[in-house]
Amino acid sequence: MQPPDPHHTIPGNLAPHIPADLYRRLDGQPVVIIQTPAPAPSHSLRKWAVPVFVGLAGAAGLLGVVASAIWIVDYAARTAAFIGSATGPIGLGVSLKLFQSKNK
Repeated sequence: MQPPDPHHTIPGNLAPHIPADLYRRLDGQPVVIIQTPAPAPSHSLRKWAVPVFVGLAGAAGLLGVVASAIWIVDYAARTAAFIGSATGPIGLGVSLKLFQSKNK
């Protein structure tokens, strides 16, 4: 098997759309190849979906932080109310003894 003739083979990946017989007829003459650019990609789903999902995740996280802060304040208020109601009579007696005037 003989090596291919360098004058009759297409080097690399040069213009595969040119028929071989036309390429052989040119035989060293300059060739102008017009290659149209690829069409611009259309708006894909990923282009706008990723920012939307990131924003929704941030909003859900912020909502969780606010809800937990409200829950903690509510829990503290209920605990204070429970302690205040449980020690009502005792606390009232201690308060009266502590705040009595010492200069009678």
